[in-house]
Amino acid sequence: MKQAGHAFPDHQQILEQAKAAGATAAELHLSNSTALTVIARAGDVESVEFQQDRDLSVTVYIGQRTGHASSSDWSSAGIQGALDAALAIAAATGEDPCNGLAPAERMATEFPELSLYHPWPLAVPEAIELAKACEAAALAADPRIKQSEGATLETRSGSSLYANSHGFCGRRQGSNHYLGCSVIAQDSRGMQRDYAYTSSRNPELLIPGDQVGRQAGQQAAARLGVKKLAQGRYPVLFRADVARSLIGHFIGAISGGALYRKSSFLLDRAGEQVFSDRIQLRQMPFIPGAPSSAAYDAEGVATSERDLVRDGVLQGYLLSSYSARKLGLETTGNAGGVYNLLAAPTTEAGEQELLQQMGRGLLVTEMMGQGANPVTGDYSRGAAGFWVENGEIQHPVEEITVAGNLLEMYQGIAAVGSDIDARAGIQCGAILVDGLTVAAG
Repeated sequence: MKQAGHAFPDHQQILEQAKAAGATAAELHLSNSTALTVIARAGDVESVEFQQDRDLSVTVYIGQRTGHASSSDWSSAGIQGALDAALAIAAATGEDPCNGLAPAERMATEFPELSLYHPWPLAVPEAIELAKACEAAALAADPRIKQSEGATLETRSGSSLYANSHGFCGRRQGSNHYLGCSVIAQDSRGMQRDYAYTSSRNPELLIPGDQVGRQAGQQAAARLGVKKLAQGRYPVLFRADVARSLIGHFIGAISGGALYRKSSFLLDRAGEQVFSDRIQLRQMPFIPGAPSSAAYDAEGVATSERDLVRDGVLQGYLLSSYSARKLGLETTGNAGGVYNLLAAPTTEAGEQELLQQMGRGLLVTEMMGQGANPVTGDYSRGAAGFWVENGEIQHPVEEITVAGNLLEMYQGIAAVGSDIDARAGIQCGAILVDGLTVAAG
């Protein structure tokens, strides 16, 4: 495992200070990062921003009382101030039998190289030129592109440390890079906007900026000529980057906080069929270079590859040590969320082939609003996209509402495409759902 290159305060000393001041246990997060963000608009520089951030976050336990404080001041006085604040909060709070560090025996002991750190030593003039070129390609993609909302380039890298009074200490480095553009197309019937972006931990894996720009411009132009859509129940194909939001609602429903608060439509559903029997969802935290790869979670617990859904059956939940205790279960190593959730393709077909399979229905390319009730699973969200006939796109549609129930939607998934979008922690292809209610928004 690569060690963080930035100097951190002595974590062991800080934890010893906490215990000397009366804490029975303590944990510490340290992080620092640098970022460069450039925005180009209308062929000129709109802004250049350089950030350098650092944070210290300490949690102390006095028996089953807990207190938390954070600071960006890493001086001795700043660290002592954060400790004093955390201890004062712990002393003033009530006891909670579920408070405490994660079990010592669950701490990670292996730290594989995950290729998460690829800094981009980009000079400001070069960053400006890359952003300008991306925007220029978008503006040139179609004569109907009339305005730009700007092209943004951001590069960020940093390091972090987590330590606790079990004696665990984990260090990691990471980087993230982004280039995106948003433009507006216009004709006699109105205006439409769209965007495209590329992101990766490794700058060498970014899509060239001119391709990103052309995609943004072509997508914006394709949305011109909107027609109304009659209300009805239709098959719906969610484009890959939109489809991950469907899986995101599932992640929220099987997370410990929702479960112990009894605010989940999947409460007590472990071991039951919740998806179509063709669906496989697997956590894969050790994919090199992936957005959410990690050897340990936010409490130092070792992460693991595990099936969350096998043949449509819910295999288990996503639990931190606190939520696990609330539920009378054990931590799953998911403090901080899910670590690379992959929806396995059910077919070799991508979006275009799935349009043929759907035949007649709605292709959703953008969603707006929240619109999902976590308790009942009722789902109603604003959307935009394209109407499809005979497997071919006919015209764009907007200001529509797509509605259903998440559990019924999951069980009605007809296919997951092979066109996997790997730019986020939830990775999936386009998802075809048998039937949803579609109405004017």
